[in-house]
Amino acid sequence: MTISDQIKVLCVRSNISMAELARRLGKSPQAFNAKLKRKSFTIEELEIIADAVDAKFLRSFELSTGDKI
Repeated sequence: MTISDQIKVLCVRSNISMAELARRLGKSPQAFNAKLKRKSFTIEELEIIADAVDAKFLRSFELSTGDKI
């Protein structure tokens, strides 16, 4: 599973849209979608994404329920 796939699953499991995640990150949905297609995220960006959905980034995502993606 690619990091982009993991982020998509994270959104589904967190009950937020990709557009909402983009807004939480201060990006336009179009810019965020382009970044997803490039699959180019830094560790810092992944940590910010995890914070935006109240999860932990540990080279994977862990939801507040304890589920890992």
